[in-house]
Amino acid sequence: MTLTLDKQLELHRMMMLIRLFEEALEEMFSRGLLHGTMHLSIGQEASAAGACLALDKEDLITSTHRGHGHCLGKGADPFKMFAELLGREDGYCRGRGGSMHIADLSNGNLGANGIVAGSLTISVGAALSFQMQKKDNIVLCFFGDGAVNEGSFHEALNLASLWDLPVLFLCENNQYGMSMASDKAVAGESIASRGNSYGIESIQIDGNDVEAVFESVTSFKNEILTTNRPKFIEAVTYRYRGHSKSDRNLYRTSDEIEYWKEEKDPIKRYIGKLIESGVTEAKLKEIDEGVKELIRNSVKKALDSPMSPVTNLEEDSYA
Repeated sequence: MTLTLDKQLELHRMMMLIRLFEEALEEMFSRGLLHGTMHLSIGQEASAAGACLALDKEDLITSTHRGHGHCLGKGADPFKMFAELLGREDGYCRGRGGSMHIADLSNGNLGANGIVAGSLTISVGAALSFQMQKKDNIVLCFFGDGAVNEGSFHEALNLASLWDLPVLFLCENNQYGMSMASDKAVAGESIASRGNSYGIESIQIDGNDVEAVFESVTSFKNEILTTNRPKFIEAVTYRYRGHSKSDRNLYRTSDEIEYWKEEKDPIKRYIGKLIESGVTEAKLKEIDEGVKELIRNSVKKALDSPMSPVTNLEEDSYA
């Protein structure tokens, strides 16, 4: 697949947007402006950017507790995301969802959730809805390597295969669960092989190669719509930060983290590829400055946004 220059630059811009958005969150957290916890995907930007930019607006995604990149990739407004995390009325869920429960139905994001493997069963239900309505769209389900040992994972793949549902399962294998390497927790040859066991065509790709992600998702989406069969991608990637803000990251070496930062960073690698293909450093700097300005303005606007009032606490709650 030959990508246009515009598409290549958009892939770079989206990775930069996700990286700088989460770095801004880190700074705000350290300054005491954000409370609770968050799960950052710094180092994993290629899987979110490449996958989401391969979708149409009418396609749906389900996300995870590590879902800021998915939300941005699917078209979310950074201001409304910052506002949500700050508990402001202008946030996507009026400040009630926070980091792990952002949903943006206007752009096809059915939402993040804090339940490991929770996105899988939601995606199957949404895909069944598409099938019943005879819609020409797919559901892309993001989940992590920690989800593949949950019962919901197996139930979702079984039903998707049994019912020929238009769902693309995308495992972001960042190689660690909360505090354990996935190769110590997941049996079998690979995570992708688990998809094959349910009769679902499955591949393993370099999840830090944004073009490989984009091309794989584009190809599988077209096949899903043609064959009416689900597909499965294992995107091997890496997170630089701990599982959450409370994770001291003691279960891996600093040398390992530095190796991924220096040799396999998705943004650094793609910049090198773009420059080799003739894109100027000035053009990339122009894009990066535009993203930085967007982040600065979004943070300022979100901090000026009104707090979500306590008097409305019980609105939109159901019992």
